[in-house]
Amino acid sequence: MMDTRIEDYLTNADRFSAVVAGAHDWDGQSPCEDWTAVDVLFHVVDTQRDFLDKRGADLGKLAATDPAARWDTHVEQVRGVVADEAFVTEEYDGYFGRTTIADTMANFYGFDMLVHRWDLARAVGSDVTWTDAEMDSLEANIDALGDNLYTHDVCKGPLDVSADAPRQERLLARLGRRP
Repeated sequence: MMDTRIEDYLTNADRFSAVVAGAHDWDGQSPCEDWTAVDVLFHVVDTQRDFLDKRGADLGKLAATDPAARWDTHVEQVRGVVADEAFVTEEYDGYFGRTTIADTMANFYGFDMLVHRWDLARAVGSDVTWTDAEMDSLEANIDALGDNLYTHDVCKGPLDVSADAPRQERLLARLGRRP
């Protein structure tokens, strides 16, 4: 049986994959300043690969240059690595203290894919509406990151938005984004 945290990560990866599969214009401007759609995709791929590589994962080569093929190859390689229960339950000292690879994949990289799924969709001319569960997860991660969310160019500072704005709009504003 797969670790539920890894199932959460893979659910987010599948949802991100759906946006990737529908993308046709990889040069579209994303809500992330100076990033196109392909920049968003490569950021998600590269940061996950860097993390897993530092934890000793052997992901193999990533030769695909087509953005969608690159993503598909990456996800399949990650699926192989995270299927190893011993690997994903391995503890290490993270930025916020002792944690596991499964926690980081589900929480940090799951959060990253949720946010960037919206960014990517906008860059390729589509839209994403987060589910209540996704918004619960985003809120929990935003709260846990606190002011760290706004350092090192992670996100721009929060934007003003009406208190009665829809929940997704309020979350986007906390992430420095306008719908």
